[in-house]
Amino acid sequence: MSRELSGSNLVRDRAAADTPPAQPGNERTDVLPGIALSVVGTLVAMGVGRLVPTVSPMLIAIVAGALVANLFTIAPRFRPGLAFSSKRLLRVGIALLGLQLMFSDILGLGWGVIAVVVAIVCLGMAGTMYAGKLLGLSWTQRVLIACGFSICGAAAVAAADGVIDAREEELLTAVALVVIFGTLMIPAIPLLSSAMGLSEEAAGMWAGGAIHEVAQVVAAGGAIGGAALAVATVVKLARVLMLAPVMAYLSVRSRRRPAGGAGAAKRPPLVPLFVLAFIACVGLRSTGLLPGSVLAVAGLAQTALLTAAMFALGAGVRLAVIRDVGPRPFVLASLSTVWVASIALVGVLLVS
Repeated sequence: MSRELSGSNLVRDRAAADTPPAQPGNERTDVLPGIALSVVGTLVAMGVGRLVPTVSPMLIAIVAGALVANLFTIAPRFRPGLAFSSKRLLRVGIALLGLQLMFSDILGLGWGVIAVVVAIVCLGMAGTMYAGKLLGLSWTQRVLIACGFSICGAAAVAAADGVIDAREEELLTAVALVVIFGTLMIPAIPLLSSAMGLSEEAAGMWAGGAIHEVAQVVAAGGAIGGAALAVATVVKLARVLMLAPVMAYLSVRSRRRPAGGAGAAKRPPLVPLFVLAFIACVGLRSTGLLPGSVLAVAGLAQTALLTAAMFALGAGVRLAVIRDVGPRPFVLASLSTVWVASIALVGVLLVS
């Protein structure tokens, strides 16, 4: 492991030495090409999403970005803007995601379902972290996979990366795993629900509690039925709400973890600003003061921002990097998927 880290640092040091220093005042200009590329990817993904409404633009964007990265060579001038999109735009999009949530909707689920949601996130993360430790994965890699599979997919992975500062290959691996395993869950949950004879409401609750991405939950819920779609969406958004306390906990945990070298002075805030903005947006939506037209515009902006961020993340996914990480992250992703789905199913059976 130490050899890998030292090699990674050597590569970064060489890259830094070969990169000319940025001229004052040029930072905004430097990010424009990459942002423009993200905008093009966003427009394509949202356009395809309109033609195929059962597939989320965010999932399309991740795949499109990965295809661009692996079929073409992305020039260095695009990298600053792609990094900006995958971090800054993502955080704004996550904050606006709070406008989809109302505290009353979550409370309307009932305390039993709320307890199940908390158990899914807490036990899902704990089990994934423990299994990852047994597999010998790094703490940061385990955290990224645990957040993505227990909370809300790629957005949670990227949000966690903004707090714990994982290595790039760990981030991209976790995003790729969310896409692969979450997509496999879309047909699996409806088929298993039918085989077990679950009601539409129970099946929708299971989909909302087990599947990784919001868009993947919508696709699976819609395949089950209208009643399933409604409850699946609310249960999933309740899991999204858990993003705030989990990120706050990770921030505190990261501040306590020892760090060496220059990075030792860099400590994450107690509560990241985008998490506070997310909570504020939930509170604002819960007041009922925002008109439907404002919520519609905010929803479009949130989708566009997250789609741009997902394209930028996908543009960093290279098959060679994923291949080099070995099978252990894939094993953990498989175990985490089964574990989270099992917790959700037991919870659904207990409260139904």
